[in-house]
Amino acid sequence: MPPRPPPAARRRRPGGHATDDPWADFREWFTGRGWQAFPFQEAVWEAMRAGESGLVHAPTGTGKTLAAWLGAIARLDRPHESGVGLRVVWVTPLRALAADTVAALEAPLPGLSPPARALTVALRTGDTSAADRRRLRQNWPTALVTTPESLSILLSLDTAHEIFAALDTVIVDEWHELLSTKRGVQTELALARLRSLRPELVTWGLSATLANLGQAAAALVGPSRAATARLLSAAVPRTLQIETLIPEPMERFPWAGHMGMRLLPQVLAAIERAATSLVFTNTRSQAERWYDAIRQARPDWRSRIALHHGSVDRELRTAAEQGLKRGRMKCVVATSSLDLGVDFGPVEQVLQVGSPKGIARLLQRAGRSGHAPGAVGRLVCVPTHALELIECAAARDAAAVGTVEAREPLTDPLDCLAQHLVSVACSGGFSEANLRAEVRSTLAFANLDDASWRWAMDFAARGGPALAAYPDFARIKERFGRWYVASPAIARRHRLGIGTIAGDATVEVKWLRGGRLGTVEESFVSRLNEGDRFLFAGRPLVLFRFDGLTAWVKRSRSQAPLQVPRWNGGRMPLTTLLSDAVLDLIRDTTRPGARPAPELAAVRPLLEIQARWSHIPNRDTLLVERWRGRDGDHAFVFPFAGRLVHEGLASLVAWRLASRRPSTLTLAFNDWGFEIAGRDPLPDSARAWRRLFSPVGLLDDLVGCLNATEMARRHFREIARVAGLVRSGGRTDRQTQASAGLIFDVLAEHDAGNKLLDQARREVLERQFEFRRLVTAVDRIATRDIRFVETPRLSPLAFPIWAEFIQARLSTKDWLQRITDMAGELERAARV
Repeated sequence: MPPRPPPAARRRRPGGHATDDPWADFREWFTGRGWQAFPFQEAVWEAMRAGESGLVHAPTGTGKTLAAWLGAIARLDRPHESGVGLRVVWVTPLRALAADTVAALEAPLPGLSPPARALTVALRTGDTSAADRRRLRQNWPTALVTTPESLSILLSLDTAHEIFAALDTVIVDEWHELLSTKRGVQTELALARLRSLRPELVTWGLSATLANLGQAAAALVGPSRAATARLLSAAVPRTLQIETLIPEPMERFPWAGHMGMRLLPQVLAAIERAATSLVFTNTRSQAERWYDAIRQARPDWRSRIALHHGSVDRELRTAAEQGLKRGRMKCVVATSSLDLGVDFGPVEQVLQVGSPKGIARLLQRAGRSGHAPGAVGRLVCVPTHALELIECAAARDAAAVGTVEAREPLTDPLDCLAQHLVSVACSGGFSEANLRAEVRSTLAFANLDDASWRWAMDFAARGGPALAAYPDFARIKERFGRWYVASPAIARRHRLGIGTIAGDATVEVKWLRGGRLGTVEESFVSRLNEGDRFLFAGRPLVLFRFDGLTAWVKRSRSQAPLQVPRWNGGRMPLTTLLSDAVLDLIRDTTRPGARPAPELAAVRPLLEIQARWSHIPNRDTLLVERWRGRDGDHAFVFPFAGRLVHEGLASLVAWRLASRRPSTLTLAFNDWGFEIAGRDPLPDSARAWRRLFSPVGLLDDLVGCLNATEMARRHFREIARVAGLVRSGGRTDRQTQASAGLIFDVLAEHDAGNKLLDQARREVLERQFEFRRLVTAVDRIATRDIRFVETPRLSPLAFPIWAEFIQARLSTKDWLQRITDMAGELERAARV
């Protein structure tokens, strides 16, 4: 028998008595639930106990939350540091998840040894009442669950130094969701501020689906600490079964959404066979339609199905979440609003309506099912047209070999920096040299040059040269070598506007007799007349009155067709990795003797017609087709770079064509390619098309083909709000837009070098066209052969793009008939 270790080598149980096993208390808690701690969880506990920072990368449902939370508790097992206030901050990207996170953190505490049982957990988000905030300030919990916005507000208080005086650990949940956004930059700046207050702070991030782990860790802990950051991945076997519903018969000439509800019977059968299902859609409009279709088809499920998306009122979303947790729901139809957060144990399967458009999204959503011990995660893809069968199969195959997309961190968003300068000035002031070093310690601002720093300081101090005459823009002042907020009134106003979340103008939807349903975009409601019917929050409604701020509604009893709100930004582009996987799968399927997967076997007749009439695209070749229709020339180009990039490439090519010879051109695009159509002949050689894709003058031509100034002017509202130039509180969105537009005009005329104007133009290009990805696409085209094909008719790959072109030009009845007629004509030609 080996000798017992000397007393110095023995360690106390976290919150308990001395033991040879430092994690005995945790193991007992796991055992009591029939579980066993995974090695990665114990590795996290060890690393956190040793004071290391890092990133946990593990599939959804494998216990990342317990790994980080119990590790944080282990760090509190020090008598000289216990019971001294706020010790742990837990940052969650969605405030709707905060209450669930609090419950998840509280769950193990009663089963642990003292003093762990005495630990307290509370939340502080934008939904927290004023009374609860006062109670928090009087008695801070051991752990606080919050959002990036609320954390920044706490750091802006003049008592921030006291609040965080004993802080030991910060944990950022779902770090991959924040990483490539301004909210991620806001979090980086907040973490840098906390590290300046608590230099020994331990920081951990949790992520489920991410490729660039090193870069993500650098953004989390700062570039200077990235080399020592721990990257812990879970080697946990997580079985996922992913299948696709295959429609019969399969058209060889599909178009987006043409299947409509054809697969509804198969979807209902899939829901029937499971106790609880999550049905994910890619847009809120699609969620409304599918929820209504399921409810109408199965009235016996009406009390057991729910709708969940970001525009539905919070109380309705909470009811759906509670029903899921308690196993009372047969089905919940949702958007990305349920992609994240605490796992719903009873969910047996997930249905994905439409292509997931990304490998990470497929894994994230598939991981929401099968969380019982030994259970299998199950996802069923429901394609909305034939080409999505290929996308679903490609995503499944890529996920099976561990391929997943990266999330690129944002760099140098100066509106975020301007906001942060005022926030720090509110919390007791700052030394310029110290804060500059602190800001540069983040990955987001690691390369911030002196000129940009001086501009940001001048902007916060006086609004820049064009706004210096207006006292409201002088938000910080220097006194005795330190910078402070200019006045208590400015500090109060600033705290109300902290945050980077921007959205389109929305109005509330309320019952005429009281009660709130949620919000829809103002542009949709403004097109309605009193008495018009529409579908929202899963209910047929009739508009009674719209007063500019609120749409007052009643329940509709009519059986007439319903309009469905459309929300901007809902259509997600195909990712680069998934696009490449699609091309590889098509190549493998069309090889002689190939034995394709069921999805590819179903669309093989489509690919055979494509090869016969044109060419099969691949990674090494850019396919360009030209077809002469009765209304002129149509060119179809297939870069496979996603719909936003294709919109940019189509606009670029059209601009360059029109610059050489004035003409009227019409554009259409999808995730696989784009169309340019006009009455005049279009280029008829590979050489001519290569010139059109030249990278020379790319940025200038893109700015030229856009109404770039007007688009930047509209986008400036978001930047101006983050930077503190306009306030949204107490104003309508139209008033905020008007104020921002006026400031934009003043800056453009009197301060043309203002860095926020440049940022607005860059962000417009990135949002409209995914500019960085577009540049990569143009570079790739330069290295590929161009295969130019004159086609006697529309090819199967060109047809869905042409259908988009027709839909944009004709009324619903006319375009549907035109597309149906063309599909029938092509089918007859294919049989010859």
